Amino acid sequence: MPSARTKNLIAQDKRHVWHPFTQMRDWLADPEPLVITRGQGSTLFDSDGRAYLDAVSSLWVTVHGHGHPKLAQALSRQMAQLDHSTLLGLANEPSIALAQALVQAAPQGLTKVFYSDSGSTAMEIALKIAYQFWQNQGGAAAKKQSFITFTEAYHGDTIGSVSLGGIDLFHQVYQPLLFPTLQVATPYGSGEPKEGARALAQVEALLKRKRGQIAGLVAEPLMQGAAGMLKAPAGLLKGLRKLADQYDVLLIVDEVATGFGRTGKLFACEHEGVTPDLMACAKGITGGTLPLAATLATERIYKGFLFPYADQKTFFHGHTYTGNPLACAVALESLKLFKTERTLAKLQPKIEFLKRKLPVLLERPHVGEIRQVGFMVGIELMKDKAKRTPYAYAEAIGAKVCRRARDYGVILRPLGPVLVLMPPLCTSITELEFLLKVVEASVKDVTEK
Repeated sequence: MPSARTKNLIAQDKRHVWHPFTQMRDWLADPEPLVITRGQGSTLFDSDGRAYLDAVSSLWVTVHGHGHPKLAQALSRQMAQLDHSTLLGLANEPSIALAQALVQAAPQGLTKVFYSDSGSTAMEIALKIAYQFWQNQGGAAAKKQSFITFTEAYHGDTIGSVSLGGIDLFHQVYQPLLFPTLQVATPYGSGEPKEGARALAQVEALLKRKRGQIAGLVAEPLMQGAAGMLKAPAGLLKGLRKLADQYDVLLIVDEVATGFGRTGKLFACEHEGVTPDLMACAKGITGGTLPLAATLATERIYKGFLFPYADQKTFFHGHTYTGNPLACAVALESLKLFKTERTLAKLQPKIEFLKRKLPVLLERPHVGEIRQVGFMVGIELMKDKAKRTPYAYAEAIGAKVCRRARDYGVILRPLGPVLVLMPPLCTSITELEFLLKVVEASVKDVTEK
């Protein structure tokens, strides 16, 4: 039974809070929603002191673990020095230091950093920079106004980033508000090479047919996250880079979910040796402590905005908390931790552990497919695996399994019928063993009644 304190918190929440991506009618009917009050390492604790393995990194952001002392110390030191100062016409030390560190860590050739506060805004900025880059050139270049995107893509929730997306469940209702893009059927899925070849051929056909009208190609590297953890065919990103160069369009890469170690390298682009023209990153940038995002650009893009003041070709975009010193100080410390704690080196055996152990789940009759890239995993549930018949949306099968996992002490969040496993990078192999046992038990309890 929830304590009196918990009951009061739940009552106040239901009275005043509107939760994201949540059907509030169901939330209001839930007698025992969780109220999280504390975190330590890979574990979260609710208002009654019960412990849960945070298997989704609090929506894919926690890297080094909750409550990491080095991150807390960095925040405390910066708070005593400077809490906030605008970057509009001023500079601050943490934003300078972090920009330098990001450029050193990012794919070679990305030299400039534009700060914002979320993945959505980072992609919105990339979109606007790409568009204005060609407009600033004028002449024939100003006709480059369209973007090639993939179906099933997710790039955020602002109107521009939604326009670049392709998940009907999330985006269809806003269609009248959106600008059109040239969509190519997603090649992401189980990573089939033929799908990559097909998609690249279709992208090139569009580039030929719309020659001189395309501003950029937009893609998530290695994995379409919100689509249900769909894997990219090997070579897709490299192929897009080649086409972007050949047809003189910009390659925009969304590293919001894949960045900061999730794929086994600091950035997913590194797996194929690709440097995009614009790269958006957020989520794990501060280790999961404070909202911060960054859009990185090449020198060519940056120089495309250097004009006399009177020409009015400035990038007229910004956010109140752009380059916030507190967030930048913590993000800088997080990057240092990757080196001092050898985060990526320690991650490799855990990635291999998952590769060895995850296939066991395929023995369950309703686990249809498992897709893994590094520390990103999607487990797709199917009503009939042999016929690949999906569960109906109304059955909410993923949500039911996640709710059951909570009873065992694990916090999961589904993407429809896909169970997402994205624990903090610090999660131990012992904790991973526990996670997989809970997932198997929860799937069995819900789907094999």
